[in-house]
Amino acid sequence: MTIGLLGFQTTIAAPVTMTGIGVHSGAPVTITFQPAEAGTGIMFSRSLDDGSSVEYRAVSAQLGPTDLCTVLGGSPAKWVATIEHVMAALYALSIDNVVVEVDAGEMPIMDGSSYPFIEALEQAGIVNLGAKRRYIRVVKPVRIDSGASWSEFRPYDGTRFEVEIDFSTPLIGRQSWKGDLTAASFKEELARARTFGFMRDVERLWAAGYALGSSLENSVVISDDDTIVNVEGLRYEGDEFVRHKTLDAVGDLALAGAQFIGCYRSYRGGHKMNANALKALLSDPTAYEIVEAPVRSTRVRAVEFVPVKEPEVAAWFA
Repeated sequence: MTIGLLGFQTTIAAPVTMTGIGVHSGAPVTITFQPAEAGTGIMFSRSLDDGSSVEYRAVSAQLGPTDLCTVLGGSPAKWVATIEHVMAALYALSIDNVVVEVDAGEMPIMDGSSYPFIEALEQAGIVNLGAKRRYIRVVKPVRIDSGASWSEFRPYDGTRFEVEIDFSTPLIGRQSWKGDLTAASFKEELARARTFGFMRDVERLWAAGYALGSSLENSVVISDDDTIVNVEGLRYEGDEFVRHKTLDAVGDLALAGAQFIGCYRSYRGGHKMNANALKALLSDPTAYEIVEAPVRSTRVRAVEFVPVKEPEVAAWFA
């Protein structure tokens, strides 16, 4: 099985700009993806009202609240929120280095999926930087439980997601998506799945200052009588819900700071469970190893990756 696009780091070939609104703030926002050098990682640079800016590397250590979305930074005045759909697109396309410039506190929701970001990034083009890419390879199971919910990483010769949801509403019920993640499988099976919510929760979220930009143009809405409000219905017949939850998991786990070789499984998970599972993995040095391609080859089988020397690992995480 091959991993990612190639054994080397990538970036985009040219800047690309997108505009929209924040799903929670309802405020207009513009983002620009900028090419970056090897070793930069995924960086978010937010411009502030006073003319200054704040930067966050998209890694677990920078994670803020995870109640309704994935956030970098701890202060609402400076954080960058709702990054999961952007991160999922970057991860799926195996883009290692890019600076995301943003003029507000939240990513644009676009149509509620990752597909607009996929289109924009592919339009910009992806280039090989010639520096070896490093992966996090899971070498033993790591599991967390929270009530009836659980999530875990397991060793696997590839990158795989197995996500299951279970809602009391009959319209959703119990659904699962399982598959190896590649750019092609993400674009075909996950990228267009939209965020979803229940009409009964709208007033509560509005009162709390959330979902102010949510609409039928960017969300699948489920009515009180358990029907889809959106005239066009679902993009993936019946199971768009679990596909979007899987999309979210891809974006959340991208905060590992590197692509992983292993299988991620979850039952009744969400942003918080994804974040806590990732922290549990990274906090146990015996559960993973950092590996890279052994030779200068564009495509390498997972089993051919070799561990990076210990001193280099410490520098990589710094």
